[in-house]
Amino acid sequence: MEAEGVTFSAGVPTVWLGLLAYMKQAGVRFSTLRRTVIGGSACSPAMLRTFEGEYGVDVIHAWGMAEMSPLGTLARLNHRQKQRPREEQRKSLEKQGHVLFGVDMKVVGDDGRELLWDGQSFGDLHVRGPCVIDRYFRRDESPLVDGWFPTGDVATIDADGFMQITDRSKDVIKSGSEWISSIELENITVSHPQVAEAACIACAHPKWTERPLIVAVRKPGATLTREELLAHFEGKVAKWWKPDDVVFADELPHTATGKLQKVRLRDLYRDHVLPTAVEQNV
Repeated sequence: MEAEGVTFSAGVPTVWLGLLAYMKQAGVRFSTLRRTVIGGSACSPAMLRTFEGEYGVDVIHAWGMAEMSPLGTLARLNHRQKQRPREEQRKSLEKQGHVLFGVDMKVVGDDGRELLWDGQSFGDLHVRGPCVIDRYFRRDESPLVDGWFPTGDVATIDADGFMQITDRSKDVIKSGSEWISSIELENITVSHPQVAEAACIACAHPKWTERPLIVAVRKPGATLTREELLAHFEGKVAKWWKPDDVVFADELPHTATGKLQKVRLRDLYRDHVLPTAVEQNV
């Protein structure tokens, strides 16, 4: 990047995570990079602030799918948002953003009804548009529901039209009758100064059906304990959202494009017994 004078680049969070770790260890900085688009999976607020605060690089959060050819949203502020306090602007930039021209989106509840754009009501994200898939190759049936494509993401949309992914529908943790966002718990985990990378998955629980388990990778030389990491969640989420357990790993499994393989993680920790599950059985 330095040799070619790169000013603009793009990648998934895992790619940037490795580069940022290298830069800190080597004590080097960007001399030409000014902007980067981050998508593929959610960019954590900690990464966004590192790019902006430490390296002066503008992060453009994005979201899309191959089925959308492929871009759906970009987090770029409009004129009205630019007049707000910087912290409010940053909160908006942490979301996946507004739709591109030609794309419509909505979030629907379990009953199929469209939910309010209030930034709080979360449901299944549906999209439509001329570049959105109509059917899959060699399949006669269409995946569309009343003309809308169900993305498999769970999201909210705020009054500014900014969408935020709260989870993949297959990754959300169903604790009792409530849903817990694995992405939000992951963002809090990686905000700890001794955590390099983390994933949150559901573990079986005899009373609540599923409860959150954090799988974390410590930074080199870190001595972080399970108890210290769990304490990091105090005051940041509702008490019942707090993970039931933490395990540390040397590394997390990724796909060829750098995305976390949560299917693999769920398989690896399928038999993990949560301390709260033991207490319940006792």
